[in-house]
Amino acid sequence: MTKKLDVNYHSAHQSPASGKDAVATLEIIMLKREDNELVTRVGPGTLMGDLFRRFWLPALLPNELPNPDCPPVRLRLLGEDLIAFRDSNDRIGILHEHCPHRRASLFYGRNEDCGLRCVYHGWKFDVDGNCVDQPSEPPETNFKHKVRQVSYPAREWGGFIWVYMGPTEEMPELPNLEWAMLPANQRWQAKWLYEANYAQGIEGELDSCHTGFLHDTSTPATDLTAGMAKASEYWAADKAPALTVAQTDYGYYYGSRRNYPGGQYYWRVTQWLLPCFAIIPMPTWPISCRAYVPVDDETTLVFNTSYNPEAPLTEADLKPLVSGLGPAPKLIPGTFSPALNARNSYGIDREVQRRRNFTGIEGINNQDRAIVESMGPICDRWNEHLGTSDVAIIAMRRRMLDAAKSLNAGSSPKAARDGSLYQVRPLDIIAPIADLQTLAATHSDRMRIAARSGKSVGPGDRDAEKPAEKQIQSLTN
Repeated sequence: MTKKLDVNYHSAHQSPASGKDAVATLEIIMLKREDNELVTRVGPGTLMGDLFRRFWLPALLPNELPNPDCPPVRLRLLGEDLIAFRDSNDRIGILHEHCPHRRASLFYGRNEDCGLRCVYHGWKFDVDGNCVDQPSEPPETNFKHKVRQVSYPAREWGGFIWVYMGPTEEMPELPNLEWAMLPANQRWQAKWLYEANYAQGIEGELDSCHTGFLHDTSTPATDLTAGMAKASEYWAADKAPALTVAQTDYGYYYGSRRNYPGGQYYWRVTQWLLPCFAIIPMPTWPISCRAYVPVDDETTLVFNTSYNPEAPLTEADLKPLVSGLGPAPKLIPGTFSPALNARNSYGIDREVQRRRNFTGIEGINNQDRAIVESMGPICDRWNEHLGTSDVAIIAMRRRMLDAAKSLNAGSSPKAARDGSLYQVRPLDIIAPIADLQTLAATHSDRMRIAARSGKSVGPGDRDAEKPAEKQIQSLTN
């Protein structure tokens, strides 16, 4: 069941809307300072941090831990400093960074013989955090059995390595996102660092109105995906879409309705899934899903998957994905930091801004990051003045606040317990239907993933990753 929510925003100096078309009126200008703190703080012991810890979160690309006994890597999630390693049996371990003996960093440890050994005194830990060797202690003692390192479960699934950081007894299913169940040659994936709080990134995904301005461009269609090129034509035609939100057990979907010739409407129905996923509609495959995973309160890791559930990605599909002009940025080699960033003003060119596009910045993702990061690492939302274009953002904030408070009161989110809730698709369609509820009912089959035949790709199926890697290398070499 879904609950429809139409929201009209007004300043405190205006009268509420009236009439049969006003389903609900909210007189809110800004998020209260204390609620902004609750939404944005994700460290241990915070309400929002506790909510994120009830879900599996993408954390690494498999090629960061390419082989058994490869070097460990540093990882920071939800304000916790961690070390990831792949042991001799191909199991993935996620441990707190500092050895429980004298707090030395396990990053310098030796990954050998099914464990990570601290180089300070030789204490060794397995993927579950058990201390399996203490060569600096007398062999007759059982001290090692009294020492454990904090560890978190990890799974390799859908082209990412996922981590669960919540209570063991509450460990949920992995989310059955459509792209995670596809062969690797039907998806393209990337990871990068966002220098802002996670909520700002998600809010950018849930803001359909900005596309007609921020992404207004005369960039040649050959430099964009086919879907992006077609969608940009529709965005430019109507820059003030009507928005409606429909709540669901997994989060919500919202529709942006633009006028279209012939008494029809151009609808984009975006899926937002707890706690940090957005699946973005496009007129043609591939489409993209992005997850905004908090590193800490002020930085975020973004995990992008662009995918086609109906066929392998072609070279024509992949070219704009790897170009840095589409859903993912070009990175500084050897890092996950975008090459265009605040230090170089995202490559803004004022002549390009005058003659070619609205921003003077090339690339959809670069444009998004420039504006979102310009708000500061944590936006002062209490100074905002929100309008009708912000309906989906308002709904996301409220849902996250409600979910965090409900969890604190003892009610865990249903989405974390049922991975099948994530088997949804967005919708991009031209139709004569004027309301979201009727549209969703009419096209309900298109908003759920299709049944699959043949071999399914499940957690830990690493062999399926190779074909896509070879395709991408051929384009980047």
